[in-house]
Amino acid sequence: MSIPLPQLPTTTASAQAPSSSEPIRVCVTGAAGQIAYSLLFMLASGQVFGPHQRLILHLLDIPAASEALHGVVMELEDCAFPLLASTVPTTSPLDAFANVDWAIMLGAMPRREGMQRKDLLRANVGIFKAQGEALDAVAKKSVRVVVVGNPANSNCLVMSHYAPSIPAQQFSALTRLDENRARSQLAIRLGVPVDRVRNVAVWGNHSNTQYPCPDHGHVLSADGSTRSPLTAAINDQAYLRGEFVQRVSLRGSAIIAARKLSSAMSAAHAVAEHVRDWQVGTRPGEWVSMAVVSDGNPYGVPKDLMFSFPVRIANGQWTIVDGLELDAYAKEKLAATTAELQEERAEAFAHIQGLADQAKEKAAAAMTGGGAAAVVSPATERSQASV
Repeated sequence: MSIPLPQLPTTTASAQAPSSSEPIRVCVTGAAGQIAYSLLFMLASGQVFGPHQRLILHLLDIPAASEALHGVVMELEDCAFPLLASTVPTTSPLDAFANVDWAIMLGAMPRREGMQRKDLLRANVGIFKAQGEALDAVAKKSVRVVVVGNPANSNCLVMSHYAPSIPAQQFSALTRLDENRARSQLAIRLGVPVDRVRNVAVWGNHSNTQYPCPDHGHVLSADGSTRSPLTAAINDQAYLRGEFVQRVSLRGSAIIAARKLSSAMSAAHAVAEHVRDWQVGTRPGEWVSMAVVSDGNPYGVPKDLMFSFPVRIANGQWTIVDGLELDAYAKEKLAATTAELQEERAEAFAHIQGLADQAKEKAAAAMTGGGAAAVVSPATERSQASV
C-alpha cells in the first residue's frame, strides 16, 4: 500500500487566508545569492512551514551585496505573500540571528577554478566560526540550523563548536540534494516516477567520497500496493557500485561544467524538503538523509563529526535509523568518507588556531611598537565575514 505524504501545503493559494499564528523568524544567509533567489519564494509562500504559519525573514549578506539584497526585498514585497510578516535585511550576523527559530546557512565563499577542497575549507571556517559565535550570542536556544555552504559538513561542525549553548543535535548539513540526485538516477534507470523510489540513503560527507546507498531502498508498484527491493529491480551490481555512485557524487561538478554556475534551483528545493521534513516529520516506515552529529550512532562512526545518515523525524527530533546491514563494500565506503571528514576536522581547527595565533602576534607587535593598532569590533568583523 502506498503511504501518503504528511499533510503539507502545495500551492500559494492554500496560504491566501490570513493567519493569526505568531510569526516564526527564519534567517537565510547569502540571501542575495542564487540559491536564496529560488528558496525565499518557497519559504514565504507557505510551501515549507505550512499554509497558516506566518514568518519574518532575516536576510543576511555581505556589504558588497547590499544593493542586490535590497532588490530581493523589493521582489518579496511585490509578491505580496500573505504569510510574510516582514523582512530584516542586514549585513550584521548579530542582527540576522537575533531571536531566530531557524538559520539556513547558504552563504559561503564559493569554490573558484583551481581551488582545492582544503583551500575552500580554509576560506570558510573562519566565517562559520564567527557566525557560530553570533548565533550563540543572540539566537533562540531552540534554533535549528541547516548548513549548505561548502564544505557543508565541516562548516557545520565548526559552527556547532562555536555555539556551545545550542545543542549539537540542532545543527545539520544538507545531503538531501545528494539523496534527490540518487533517487532521480535510479528512477530514470527503472523508467518510473521518482516518488516511487524510496529509502535511498546517503552516508558520510557531501563530497565525492559520499556513499549513495540503494541497498535498503525499494520501488513501489504503479498502484503502490507492493514494494520491490531496489537492488533486485535494477539487477546490475556493476552499475550500482560504479556509474551510479560516480554520477551522483560528481553531479555538482557536471552541473557547473554545463551551466558555468553551481546548482541553485535543485539545491533550494532540497533545502526546502530538508527543513519541511525536520518540521513536520518523515512518512511512516521511511527515512531521509541528513548530516547530523555522529555521537552515539549505531554504525561505529567516530564521534564529533557531522556525518550523513538515514534518519527518521518525529516531533521535530531526528533519530538515526538503526539495524541496517552494511556489507564489506559499504563499510569500505563509510571508512573512506569518515577518514576525509576527520582530515577536514583537523585541518579546520588547526587553521582556526593559526588565525588566532596570527592575531595575537599582530596585537603584540602593535603594543611593543607603540603604534595604534586598528580596532575592529566583533560585530563589524562578523559582518565582513558573513558569506
